[in-house]
Order: sequence, then C-alpha cells, then structure tokens
Amino acid sequence: MPLPFLTADRAFEEQADDVVLPFHDRQRWRRPYRPGPYRVGLAALALLLASFVLVAAVIIAATTSVTTAWVWFGLAVLMIVGALRGLRTGVWVSSAGLRHVSFFATRTTPWARVGALRVVQQPVRWMGMPRTVQGQGLVLEARGGRGGAAADGAVVLLSTHGADFLGQPEVFDRAADTVEAWADEYRTVPGR
Repeated sequence: MPLPFLTADRAFEEQADDVVLPFHDRQRWRRPYRPGPYRVGLAALALLLASFVLVAAVIIAATTSVTTAWVWFGLAVLMIVGALRGLRTGVWVSSAGLRHVSFFATRTTPWARVGALRVVQQPVRWMGMPRTVQGQGLVLEARGGRGGAAADGAVVLLSTHGADFLGQPEVFDRAADTVEAWADEYRTVPGR
C-alpha cells in the first residue's frame, strides 16, 4: 500500500544537477525531503503500542465490559492518529505556496507573501522539545499581511536538530536548498 506522506518523490535523488525542480505536477503538495529516521521510528513505536492496545481492547470486550473496551479502542485510535500526524509534520511545497505542518497546527503561506528564506546559525529546538542547542535553521520571514507566518515574524521551518535531520547535516542542506529553489521559482519579489 503506497503511503505518499512517508516518501518524498524519488525524483530529487535521481535528478541531474542542472534540474532544480524535477516535479511534473507542481499543483500537488509535496514534502521536498524524506522523513527522518527518528520521526519514522517514533511513529513505528507508537503504532506498535497502539496494536497492543487494540488487542487488549478486543480481549476486554470478549471477557468483561464492552464500555471499558470502547475506552481502550478510543485510546488506540488516538495513538494511531497521533502517529500519522507526526509523520505528516514538516514543510510541504506546491506552486500555491509553502505549508508548515506542526503537530497541532498547519500554516500556509502563499509564495507572494514569502519575504525571505535563508539558513541561519542560531539556537534551535532539539527534536521539537523546549531545550535549545546551537544549530542551523531554515527561517521564513513573511511579508506584511494578516495571519499565517507574518503574524509570528520569523518562523524556523527546518532545523539541523529536528526529527528529520538530526545527525544528517547534508540532508538538511539539500532540503533547505530545495525549499529555497521552490521559493525562487514561485515568489514574486517587489520591483521585479
């Protein structure tokens, strides 16, 4: 069964050096990098735990209270939904704009409102936790307007210490370059 949210298009790895955006269907939202091993591993552990909870719910339903079984079944469904949402987090691009998907919120910024995308050396959050370490982050500075990333000022989209790029600085560089290439292709710069 294909899971499109798990794989970035393989065209990025297979492309020639002179092709920046190898995608044919640029209207479709896509993640320009693969999910990292830490993100996939955490999701796999959550799904494994959810399978045990589902088995427990079936056993409880067969032996004791159906009401208690529904509570455990609901907990398993929440764990599955959380694991799948965790796999979807990251940066997605299309010709319409840039979408930053976090665990609880999704922000879409049209390319016309993207002011600057640049890699900055700064303290970044380690694996999305409150602890910060020195690293690099791809920072989005949106142009004026209401809502989206402009309301928050500069937003760190990707970092070298996130679940997708921890211990893989070359993968971070490639992903940041790809997002910047999409921005260069589609955003409108005032005065151009």
